[in-house]
Order: sequence, then structure tokens, then C-alpha cells
Amino acid sequence: MSKGPDTKSEHATTGAENVAAILRDRIVKGELAPLDRIVERRLSAELMVSRTPIREALKLLEADGLIEINLHRGAIVSEYRPEEALLLFDVIASLEALAARRVTETMTADVLRQLEDLHGTMLDHHRAGRTNDYFDMNTVIHDFIIKSCANPVLIATHQRLMIRARRGRFLAIMKPERLEQAVAEHEDLMQAFRDGNAQQASEVWETHLRHTGETITEVLTSQSVS
Repeated sequence: MSKGPDTKSEHATTGAENVAAILRDRIVKGELAPLDRIVERRLSAELMVSRTPIREALKLLEADGLIEINLHRGAIVSEYRPEEALLLFDVIASLEALAARRVTETMTADVLRQLEDLHGTMLDHHRAGRTNDYFDMNTVIHDFIIKSCANPVLIATHQRLMIRARRGRFLAIMKPERLEQAVAEHEDLMQAFRDGNAQQASEVWETHLRHTGETITEVLTSQSVS
């Protein structure tokens, strides 16, 4: 008689993934800064889970390159260096530009409607000064464009890179002038989508991501100097 699925093992895996998602969000938004320690006992009490999913989650984050696990100090948030940010966004800009081009070339009324809805919600958050909500919706838009390009190689490559790069995007919007520029670039992209102009969409989006990489590099450089 065959055994059913290992429910306990499945729960442990799900728990680890949930903990990893929480920690990724904290690292992305700077709630956990570079070189901060992640204390298993404290996190276990806060999230009301056992130490097992905590340890599994830390292994996932180490594989992502977001933390380092040291024998003596435990889990520490990895540093995010200016040169790494610039290199990451050099590649990401090209990938997202290609995705924007492909989405424009295959645009349907339904996809455009979804993009309009997401864009409108993002603008509402921006006008209301809800920075965290703006960032989260901004991320949804970027991810939606990647998903909608229907290129599995591009999607998988982008996903791996963004695990390390996403926290830099939150740093970029902390600069008011960059935030306003980014919002304008999003509107330019939407206009290119509305016009069905694939070349314009690609150019706007590549510029947008390169500006983001440059801003992150400036912010990280200033932090390292101060």
C-alpha cells in the first residue's frame, strides 16, 4: 500500500518559504540593513514558528545571495555594493527592455486594460504619499510586464537577478527627484503601449532601468562614504 504525501514535510517547506518571503521583504525595504544579524530565537518567537523553518528559510536566503551564514556570528545580511548594483541593472535594463518590446508587439485589449489598472493604482499611491504601497505596486507592474512577454528564458533569468537587485530599487525611490522621474517614465511607457510603439516602449523601459541602477549606485556610494 503506497503512502500518502508527507504532510509534515510539506508544512515545513511551506513554512520556510513564508519566512523567507518575510525576510526578503524586510531586506528589500531596508528594515534589515546590510551586516544586520538575523537571530533565529528572536525570529522564531516573533513569527510563532519553530526553529526548523527559520533555518531552512535562511538557507534559501543564502542561496539568493541576500545573507551570509557565518559559523561564529550566525546569519548576517549581505552587503550591497555600488559596483554590484551597476552591473546587475546593466543586464536587467536590457532584459526588461526586451520584455517591454515583446509585450507591445503582442498586446491584447485585456493585457492593456490590466496594465492601465495597475498603473492607475500606482499613481494613486504616489499622489497619497504611500511609499511602501507605491513600491509594491511598482514591483507588480515590472513583474507583470516580464510575465507577459511569454519568454521563459527571459523570465527565469530576470527572476534570479531581481532577487539580489530588488532591494536597490527601494533605495532609489527614497530620492524625491528620482521618484518623480520614475513616475514620468512609467507614464511614457504606458503611452508607448497605448500607441503600440514597440521601439519606443523598449527605449523608455531601458532608460528607466538604467536610471534606477545609476541612482542606486549613487545612494550606495554616498552611504559607504558617510
